[in-house]
Amino acid sequence: MKLIKPADAARSAVSANPDRPATAVLLDTPDVRLVVFRLAAGQEVAAHRSSSSVLLTVVSGTGFLSGEGVEGPDERACVAGDWVACEPNELHAMRATGEELVVLATITPRPGNR
Repeated sequence: MKLIKPADAARSAVSANPDRPATAVLLDTPDVRLVVFRLAAGQEVAAHRSSSSVLLTVVSGTGFLSGEGVEGPDERACVAGDWVACEPNELHAMRATGEELVVLATITPRPGNR
């Protein structure tokens, strides 16, 4: 068993570029990858696609999570405890507004060679 504390990992996550969100990989197995993102106010993770299913869980803060709706891009305000589920190849993004936003991404199956 492995105890994972996303909020603690987010506090110690680093970014190679101060203009980009800090990230930390918490778990990386063939079945699942867990990545925590710490976005400062005004930062974003640009819209992108994954060949895997992606579940975004807001750990703390407020901001916006986006995906593809029936009629195009769909952006929703989010707070701690909210989840957004994205299907494989669905466009998704996140951005912090007035405060820090911490998001845990659960990606399954793990992207890359399987």
